[in-house]
Amino acid sequence: MIDLNRKLPIGIQTFEKIRKGNYLYVDKTALVGKMVSTSIPYFLSRPRRFGKSLLISTFEAYFLGRKDLFEGLAISQMEVDWQVYPVFHIDLNARKYDSPADLIAMLNQHLEKWEAIYGTEKQDRQPEERFAYIIERACVQTGKQVVVLVDEYDKPLLQALDNLPLFEEYRKMLKAFYGVLKSADRYLRFVFLTGVTKFSQVSVFSDLNQLNDISMKPPYVTICGITKQELIDTFTPELDKLASYNRMTPEDTIHKMTSLYDGYHFCEYAEGMFNPFSVLNVFDGYKFENYWFQTGTPTFLVKMLMDSNYDLRTLIDGVEANAASFNEYRAESRNPIPLIYQSGYLTIKEYDPRFKTYQLAFPNDEVRYGFMNFLLPFYSNIPDNEQDFYIGKFVHELESGNINAFLTRLQAFFADIPYELNDQTERHYQTVFYLIFKLMGQFTQAEVRSAKGRADAVVKTPKYIYVFEFKLNGTAEQALQQIEDKGYLIPYQADEREVKKVGVEFSTDTRNVSRWLPEE
Repeated sequence: MIDLNRKLPIGIQTFEKIRKGNYLYVDKTALVGKMVSTSIPYFLSRPRRFGKSLLISTFEAYFLGRKDLFEGLAISQMEVDWQVYPVFHIDLNARKYDSPADLIAMLNQHLEKWEAIYGTEKQDRQPEERFAYIIERACVQTGKQVVVLVDEYDKPLLQALDNLPLFEEYRKMLKAFYGVLKSADRYLRFVFLTGVTKFSQVSVFSDLNQLNDISMKPPYVTICGITKQELIDTFTPELDKLASYNRMTPEDTIHKMTSLYDGYHFCEYAEGMFNPFSVLNVFDGYKFENYWFQTGTPTFLVKMLMDSNYDLRTLIDGVEANAASFNEYRAESRNPIPLIYQSGYLTIKEYDPRFKTYQLAFPNDEVRYGFMNFLLPFYSNIPDNEQDFYIGKFVHELESGNINAFLTRLQAFFADIPYELNDQTERHYQTVFYLIFKLMGQFTQAEVRSAKGRADAVVKTPKYIYVFEFKLNGTAEQALQQIEDKGYLIPYQADEREVKKVGVEFSTDTRNVSRWLPEE
């Protein structure tokens, strides 16, 4: 039976509503208490739906002196002097920004609300002038320094990434507006900004160089998201129900939760974090789905990858990045990797302290297979709602040992690719092969190597191990010989399953699989 007293805060981003409504809450207030004890201006970058808005709301409740909302939480043991400060909470997430007028309208909405309290003398000036005046007046009138909380500071910029003139207009407006926070420093008690990206220091934040960017600092890695221990401590009844509903053991349930939703590392050597949005939703319906990925599609990121001629196989396998790429993102950059990382589609897997380089990869299976499924239509003619059907057919044919049916279906698959999607380059063919075999890994053991000049794959089913070699404008005989010459079968000689080697010809003239020789 579902315990109706255990309420999941799905879609709730207001701290007061969670606490008054008796919703489940993962206590982050120990870190909140540490931060509010300082007057340092902070910046935090995290992917969408990772708890940034709730964190902002928590800071707001604290600085409004709402002691009642923090009873029983860690901060209640740390704080003895609950004071009330003027709080300016700016949320840029609630609007679509199609033009500069939309951004001005949003800023005006906030400014007019504060001017009604602290004075309208400057309401005919530019937004940044009005902002500076209101901060000063609020401090003078209340005798307390002002708290400024900005949620999703970069939302207008992200929506204009494919329109550089519009991006530049937004950049200038926001640079002037946020720059007030430096000149008004003596009137400020606390400043906290969140966003998805950290845009270049010479653009948006050039006038706000005193920001303490905690996005990749070890003490703050757990401030958003859920650790494995927090998952167990807070959601054990939900984990038990999830296990029961899916006929799994508790251990297997946690393992599957980990493989699907864990794995976000926000600095080197940090513990993995679970995506809170996916965790809450899986407990709500007791079904393992790609909840986070379905809430937003990375269309512009994929366009950036294709425009920059980025080898997608490298991205899927994991990519190296230097430390500098995490500190900023420039809109005109041809390197899409920093933005893909900051958006949550890649995360830190390894770190080389000697050269200060990071190995980035998909954080978990939800993002891995969600991203690859999203990529496939850009390279093929498979509709979004039929991808699992196609991949499932491929898997069933290999599991049954029917290699001819598998390759015939692969041949039909390539024949359906529209001419305009097919650039007839070797990389295009290899990428399609690569995506298909990688997506098969959801249902069976599939490995594919991306070495230049070939698209080798190994698929392991309960009865068979297939070793594929693809030749572009070569022969199936040459492919089989390469399998032998390079010892591709050696790792599987001790395996009890039947090993099948398959040589496949691919013709650039027909843009398709032309012939194959499976070993009889």
